[in-house]
Amino acid sequence: MSDRDHGSDGEIDPRLLEFLVCPLTKLRLEYDAAAQELISRAANLAFPIKNGVPIMTLDAARQLDDTVTPPRRP
Repeated sequence: MSDRDHGSDGEIDPRLLEFLVCPLTKLRLEYDAAAQELISRAANLAFPIKNGVPIMTLDAARQLDDTVTPPRRP
């Protein structure tokens, strides 16, 4: 990928989000820019993004904290 494909600050390419799904549920993911994670609400997992590259393995994912639920967009 070139710098045109993702921001120089490591942000993920928005076009990529159209194709990525959770490896466990096969459902769409939410992008959390502040945490640099892709969120699977159905699986209750967050996948890290390192240098603009999503790490989509279950080993790399972290369990979401059930006590704090961020607001969902309509």
